[in-house]
This record gives sequence, structure tokens and C-alpha cells, in this order.
Amino acid sequence: MNVIPFAEIAQGLETAIARSQEFLRGIQREDGHWERELTVDSTLCCDYIIYMHWRGRVDAELQEKCAAHIRRRQLADGGWNIYIGGPSEVNASVKGYFALKLAGESPNARHMREARANVLRLGGIPAMNTFGKLYLALLGQFPWKYLPTIPPEIFLFPNWFPFNLYEMSSWSRPIIAPLAILNHFKPVRHLPASAQLHELYPAGVEGTDLSLKRDPRFWAWRNFFLRCDQALKLYDRLPVHPLRQRALKATEGWMTERMGEGSEGLAAIFPAMLNAMMALHALGYPDDHPLMLKAERDFAGLFVDDPEDFRIQPCLSPVWDTAITTIALGESGLPKDDPALTRAAAWLEAREVRFRGDWQHKNPHPEASGWAFEHANDFYPDTDDTMMVLMALRLTASADPAGREAQFRRALDWLLSFQCRNGGWAAFDKEVMAPWLEHVPFADHNAILDPTCSDLTARVLELLGYIGYDRESALVRRAVTYLRETQETDGSWYGRWGVNYIYGTWQALRGLGAIGENMDQVWIRRGRDWLESCQNEDGGWGETPESYDFPTLKGVGPSTASQTAWALMGLCACGDPQRESIRRGVRWLIETQNVDGSWTETETTGTGFPCVFYLRYDMYRLHFPLLALATYRKLLS
Repeated sequence: MNVIPFAEIAQGLETAIARSQEFLRGIQREDGHWERELTVDSTLCCDYIIYMHWRGRVDAELQEKCAAHIRRRQLADGGWNIYIGGPSEVNASVKGYFALKLAGESPNARHMREARANVLRLGGIPAMNTFGKLYLALLGQFPWKYLPTIPPEIFLFPNWFPFNLYEMSSWSRPIIAPLAILNHFKPVRHLPASAQLHELYPAGVEGTDLSLKRDPRFWAWRNFFLRCDQALKLYDRLPVHPLRQRALKATEGWMTERMGEGSEGLAAIFPAMLNAMMALHALGYPDDHPLMLKAERDFAGLFVDDPEDFRIQPCLSPVWDTAITTIALGESGLPKDDPALTRAAAWLEAREVRFRGDWQHKNPHPEASGWAFEHANDFYPDTDDTMMVLMALRLTASADPAGREAQFRRALDWLLSFQCRNGGWAAFDKEVMAPWLEHVPFADHNAILDPTCSDLTARVLELLGYIGYDRESALVRRAVTYLRETQETDGSWYGRWGVNYIYGTWQALRGLGAIGENMDQVWIRRGRDWLESCQNEDGGWGETPESYDFPTLKGVGPSTASQTAWALMGLCACGDPQRESIRRGVRWLIETQNVDGSWTETETTGTGFPCVFYLRYDMYRLHFPLLALATYRKLLS
């Protein structure tokens, strides 16, 4: 392979950085923040059509917009996928077919026949997960008796009880709260025969026992919880439920408290917000009740009313987008007092969460701080956004230096208090990782826990390295040990919040380099070597979400701007800017940059819940390449 002359790269580097800076300046909002769309699969539009029919209030225009979105995303084999370029997936495909049928599509139309055949090849309705089946049950298309019970009594369990609300992840709690209310009332809207889904059950299956299957082993947590579920179903059939009304009130109070001021909706995430509207309706809230009206306004805030393609976002990402963009601009040379940075910093400073939210139940830290992902989500600040905001603020000037210093220290102390016993950090809570809970029957969405992960832990080290934190402190040494213990045998690291091993390995190397680890250690060089081993022929890097299902596909995929940027930053953390892999990657970014300073990327590179839910962050193609080019330039100096 020919060596790329440095002069060839240097010539385009400054131009690429300047173009990118100008583009990002141009899309900054008037109040100082950045925010671009989160693109996900078609199931959100499907769920909304299902919801409208369940409520009996169908907005015909909105339904057609959703149906058109769903039709556009149907695959050649008739199904629907959960990430761009992925294979058909059973939950998405059943929902796609059902939503179109509810919207008036003829089941005899060619695309509906192809969808039906695809669903049956994937196992039909019985192969869906619990939450998918529950949405069908609301419209009479799956028997409630075969769904796992979600008892509202969970909300009465004390925190010392082994199975209590706060042993579940922050995103599971607000999803489950309204579902527990629905599970009690079991409200069904019966559909006309023409809208039902008998044809999506494999032949001979409908009407048989559709209970969850037991583990073949005699003793297994799954079997234990299935026996508990049987007992709960017997309890539900009793004429008297001594604690039920109290439990319903507790669940309702817990849910409605988190839907009020300081929140853009329950947990500010699509499934919880949609479930909450259904729960309020089941509880008898009138349509004009202030909380119902607020819930509907919050939910409508997720709509992207593009005339070419109506879409629904899973949540909004302004804090995340603003923090990373501020870092990219600051690292690429904008002075601390640049107006774009000072406006962004002021916007971020104003969004510090000083409220003691759900995290307090597992973390006794006395003073509240931190940042959430969204515009307003006071109960759920998270460690990752807090790390990014602190890294952004260090690159900006403040009109109140003393206030900034106090805020920074307060938030840093809050962040560090989340270190878990194993040395790592999780996203929202502390020590929410009891593995036996993954066998709870309604936990098949692969998200009931909030385990520590390498990418977040390494990002803490990155932040601490930048502010000169004592690298010999026990906190830092435990975090480094955690990274060493979670490294894969091939040298890579798993990426929990981005796709996938490229994301995890980049962040691990960057964090280790920032905290001052000797990057020439064998175990660290193995991470560098792994990144180089999966560089594409064109000089870029790419990986698809399929690597979560099949780790043998790690590091395999078409080159993308965001993943190339991540890999480059991982390699730069190891030093030696003259490495050919780095030069090739930098050249790829320079050559693929658009004239306006942006990069084009259609692939899905963000992770919600591995194997279940993925996101495409539109900002990733814009700020991460700039940060990578700035990192390379800094390494050269």
C-alpha cells in the first residue's frame, strides 16, 4: 500500500475544519443550543395508529401520514426492520401489517400479502415480545391471560425488598407504571372482523396455550418467575384484592408526579409517554383534564411533520447535541469567549437539574446536580450527559466564573458518586444490575437493568484526565481495572450506547489516554490493533447493529462518518500521528466532506437497547468528524 504523503492531508485538513465549524455555527438555534432529529424504525408510527384506534379517536389525516411512513419503510421481503439496512424483525413486521390494516389497507393487496407471509416466516404473533403482545391485547388480538402479569403492587414494595421498583432501570420504571394500570383494567376495544389478525397466527396455533415457555432445567430463575406469575393470575381472579386499590393509587401517583412540570412527558420517552396516555384514559381522566392535555402536547412534541415523510421521534436530544457540538467547536480552535460557545454554555448551565429524582433511591449523595438528555426531564438526569456537559463547559468562558466553578464541582461530585462496586459507571442509576431480574417475564425488552459499561466508564476517565484529577486515586485505579477486565479477548470493547465495538473501543482508548495511562502497554495496544484490523479498504470504518446479535460481525460495515471519527480518535489516543491507518482515516473524512461542511450518513450508529431498539442521531455525522479532525491536528502539534 502506498504511503499517503503528509502534505496531501495537511492541505485539506484546515479547510475541512473551517467548513465544519461554519456549518455548525449556521445550525445553532437562536437561544444557543443545537438539536437535530433522532430517527428510528417504523414501529413508533405503528404504535400511534394502534393507540388512535384503541382510544376510538382517529385523526384521519395523521393516520394517513403514519401509514405512508410505514409503507415507505417496508422491505423487499415484505417485512419491516428495526435499523437501517437490517433484516425483517417480527415485532416491527406484525405492527407494520396491523397498523396498515387498521388504516384501511386491504389484506389482499400485494404488499399486505407479502407482509403477512413474512410475519409467518418469522413465527407470527406468538414470536413477539411481551410489550408487542400487550398492544395487540388492547385491541383484542392476543389473549390477556397469556400475558405476564405486571401487578401495581410493585409500587408498594419497600426499597429493602429484593424485588422493588428501584431495582429496575430508569427507563423500565416509567414504561411499566402505566402498563401495571392497564394490566389491572385490561381495557379492550373490540375491532370489526375485517380488522382482526387471525391470519398472523401460524396454522393451528391460535386458540392453543400461548403461555411463555419454561426453561427445561428444573431450577431456573425463569421458572421461578413463571410460577410467581401463575400465583399472581390466581390472585387477580379472587373476588377481593386487599391491596389493589391502594396499589393503583400509588402507581397513579408515582406516574402523574413524573408527568408534571419539569418534564416533557413521563420520562420524556415515547413508550412511557404513549403508555401514560392510555393509563390516564383507563383511570377515567376526561379528555379535557389538564394532565391529559399536557400529555398530548408533550407527545405531539415528538412529531416531525415533514411534508415528504411524517415521523415520530423516540425523544429529543438537545443537551446531548449541544454538549458534543460545543466540545467539537472548542477542541477545533474556537476561543473560549467565542459567541457561539458562550451562548451554548449559558444554555447548558441553565439546564442543570437540582432536583433529587429517582436516582436518590440507590445513591444517597446529598446534593442534586447533573443534566438530562432532553429539554426537561427532572426526575432523570444521567451520567453520560453530565460528563459531556462538564467537558463542554471547560472549553467555554463564563460571565460568572465563581458560579461556574461551584456548578462544575457540584456536578462532578454528583457524577463521581455513581461509581459502582465493580469500578464502572452506568447511565442513570447506581447498582441496578441484579442479573436474576432479567428473567422476569415482562423483561424480554432487554432493558430491565442499567449495568455499568465500558464506554461510560472510559468517558469519566476522559473528563477526569482533562481536569487534572489524581490518576493514582482509588477511584481512577478501580475504573482502569474495570476497563481492563471488560476488554474482549481480541482487544476490543463492547459499546453499550453506540454501535458497537468501534464505539466502545474508541471511548476506552480515549479515556485511558486522557487519564495518562501508558498507551504502550500490551493490553492497550491490542485495542489499537483491533481498530486497525477492521479499517475498510476505502480508509473509513463502519459497523452495523447486527454485531449485537452476531459478535463475529464486529467492526464490519460500510464506512460512516461517525464511526470513522470514533475509530480515528481511538487511534490518536495511542499517539503516533504518522501511522498509515490514521492518515487514511483522516483522508477519508476530508474527501467525503460535503461542500457545505457536513457529512452524509444514512446508517444507524446509535444504540437505545441492544438487539431491540436503535437510533440514528443526525448530529453524529456533523460534530464527531470535526472532533476527530481536531484531535488529529492537536496530535500533530
